[in-house]
Amino acid sequence: MVWDLRRALLRKEEFESGRLIDFEFRETVRTLKLMARAFDVDESGVLGALVEHGFEAALSAFPEMLGEETREAVCLRLRGDARQMLIRERGDPTPYRLG
Repeated sequence: MVWDLRRALLRKEEFESGRLIDFEFRETVRTLKLMARAFDVDESGVLGALVEHGFEAALSAFPEMLGEETREAVCLRLRGDARQMLIRERGDPTPYRLG
């Protein structure tokens, strides 16, 4: 039996891509949940907007009076917090080395 390097690399790419996409989605959802709690907005409405219309639509669910810069700054800060929570819960998303 011959070991196929190409097939092994393709499997690794598929596995790592799936794992990273999953982590990114969880990070986005966690960020929006944290923002909803911080701004006292209905979580289910925000997450529904994410599912139906995307991230920008979900961000628009937050109060306009905050201004675009403030929303973005809060989102970046909370994304960092969400990432750290997920790393503690699920582990670091850094790809595994082959060798």
